[in-house]
Amino acid sequence: MTDSPAPKGSPQLTTFFTANDAAAAIDFYVDVFGAELVARFDGPDGRVAHAEMRLGDSPFQLGEASPDLAIVGPPEEGNNFTLTFWTSDPDAVFARAVAAGATAVSEVDDVFSGDRMGVIRDPAGIRWCLSRHDRDVSPQEIADAAAKWMAEQDA
Repeated sequence: MTDSPAPKGSPQLTTFFTANDAAAAIDFYVDVFGAELVARFDGPDGRVAHAEMRLGDSPFQLGEASPDLAIVGPPEEGNNFTLTFWTSDPDAVFARAVAAGATAVSEVDDVFSGDRMGVIRDPAGIRWCLSRHDRDVSPQEIADAAAKWMAEQDA
């Protein structure tokens, strides 16, 4: 008996998302992020039905949309989620991503949480925050800075 209901080596929560052209998305994640393809299963039509990848110590899964199973693709604009990739060089990853066809959502910058981060939308339609934690910031300092930032957004 294990302490976790998940398979050995798996976290209890793993993300699965659909990607526009999942095969191209897999190549993008390998080339740009250095992700590892762990497993890939193609459907009878040749499209990716399910793939498992690993980025550092984190697994994630993806596949093509399957409307008959109520699994839809990413929206044309925006996203209802963001994946955060913690990397030692967000500037370089951001530049590689944009060069490989990603859209810059927000340029890499130092932010009030003590992180250096930028946001892209990859060619498959997925929103990624590329981040590095540079300094610890107190919860009160983050709350004050966040309140100030939100007030500036309303102005």
